[in-house]
Amino acid sequence: MDVMGDKATLLETGRFVQPADREDPGAAAEEMRHRLAAEAGDVDAMSVLGSLLLRRGDLDGAESLLRAATAEGDRAAANNLGVLLHQRGYADEAAGWWRVAAVAGSAAAAHALGRHHRERGDEPAAEYWLRQSAEQGHALGAYALADLLEHRGDVGAERWMRASAERGHREAAYRIARALDRRATAERGDTKAAARAKADAKAKGARSAEAEAEQWYRQAAARGHRRAALHLGAILEQRGELKEAGRWYLNSAKDGEARAACALGFLLRDAGDEESAAVWWLKAAQDGDGNAANALGALHAERGETQTAERWYRAAMDAGDVNGAYNLGLLCAEQGRTAQADQWYRRAAYAGHREAANALAVLLLQGGDAAGAEPWFSKAAEAGSVDAAFNLGILYASRDDEGSALPWYERAAAAGHTEAALQVGTARLRDGDEQDAERHLRCAAGGGSAEAAYRLGTVLDARRPPAGPPALGEPAAEKTECEEWYERAAEQGHRRAQVRVGMLAAGRGDVVEAARWYRLAADAGSRNGAFNLGLLLAREGSEPEAALWWTRAADAGHGRAALRLALLYARRGQLVEGQRWASRAVELGPAEVSERAARLREALQQELTA
Repeated sequence: MDVMGDKATLLETGRFVQPADREDPGAAAEEMRHRLAAEAGDVDAMSVLGSLLLRRGDLDGAESLLRAATAEGDRAAANNLGVLLHQRGYADEAAGWWRVAAVAGSAAAAHALGRHHRERGDEPAAEYWLRQSAEQGHALGAYALADLLEHRGDVGAERWMRASAERGHREAAYRIARALDRRATAERGDTKAAARAKADAKAKGARSAEAEAEQWYRQAAARGHRRAALHLGAILEQRGELKEAGRWYLNSAKDGEARAACALGFLLRDAGDEESAAVWWLKAAQDGDGNAANALGALHAERGETQTAERWYRAAMDAGDVNGAYNLGLLCAEQGRTAQADQWYRRAAYAGHREAANALAVLLLQGGDAAGAEPWFSKAAEAGSVDAAFNLGILYASRDDEGSALPWYERAAAAGHTEAALQVGTARLRDGDEQDAERHLRCAAGGGSAEAAYRLGTVLDARRPPAGPPALGEPAAEKTECEEWYERAAEQGHRRAQVRVGMLAAGRGDVVEAARWYRLAADAGSRNGAFNLGLLLAREGSEPEAALWWTRAADAGHGRAALRLALLYARRGQLVEGQRWASRAVELGPAEVSERAARLREALQQELTA
């Protein structure tokens, strides 16, 4: 009978025993039955009773029984005797009994003997015995063999890791999942430089690896593996399955996984439950999670509790999270404590925090130290900071070094920086590369840049054939793409775009819409908007109101508006006022306006002196 060697779980989990939590009346009766049988000389009863006492921690009581059963050839007793001796510190004697049991066919003893040899550094012997255990279907033996082979870089490791996982070993399932995750990440990375067909195949392989990884994470998590539950939660969260993700995070967090508690906090925060989020962040931070400490710091900073925020940022920093120093820098900068902000930014930047390096450069630039800022911008940009790349472009452009600025703008634009894409698009327009300009302007406009939307509108507008007069009964034309971009910019308050949308509306005969856009532009300070609104009102017969808008435009330096006012006052017979506005139009120009205004002024002067 091989009870302990083949069926019971006491030794299948290693060589250390956990005492029973409390007395079970049924177990006590069973133990008494085995005791009576053992006293009557029953070898199986001696082996089982010895294992029960070993489980309880009664090593003295167990040893005599196990030795007696071992002497009668019971391999399970030999295995358990090895466990007992190992606990007493007699490792070599334990190995001797494990060898006896292993030779007799005990997979558990072969596993224990293999581990013993590995601890002694005898890898060939360890592999031999672990392989014996694994080939008999022992999950722990298969796992230990896989671990040994993986340590040596042997490709056979995966086979045994899978065998162990398939027999329910949760750590093996987790390690398979992690390996598949790394493989999927590598394959996704390879697709960037691969040819299209090869990239598609690799992408399919990455998706397959991800799906299999998820299955193994799920198996390990279901068996209580807290890190597997954490990774499974992250996969589900990324896929948008937030409810199930939250359940796995919760399971992992309850088992003491600080990262899961932190992730659960963010999930709750995003769901609007800030108070519950703070509870989990607090638990994670107290367990040493720097990310959770930073989250608590940010939470208190938002509430204006700066001292508490600073305390948590320091805790994050003490936990080894460099973001703590960066956040302390941000906090000090917001409070105007420039010297302290510089100190914390530098600490984070020297530790490799790229955004801290960028923030430090901005701080130095604001203080007038452009020379000191440049190397920090460069350091941050080279480390991958998109904002730093853009800022470095601005720095070079401020020195009129467009050649040096453009590559940095291009780098930031390639990473999705809206304003950098606008700068590249503008540069391409200057160079006459309209196709590349359009591509960058579309990126910037799509990212929300009103100026890019306006410039894109002008590019598309220039390609439109001139519109002829509509045929009788022809329906109004639909808005063109250029008008849609103008409108997008106009809705964001872009004054030139508002004027242009007004002009297009006026061209369609939509006077009300044109007036609305002109008025918005004029109220925002656009002199062209005010001038065009005046023209529109004058055509509609509202000349007095038109004069008000022309006056606003002329006062802002619009020469044509000044000329219109001069003509208006001349028609009314207000020659002096007309002459004054004619002189103003001569000053403002442009040339053709100045020429007409000069002739009008001379004519008015003749009238006045006649």
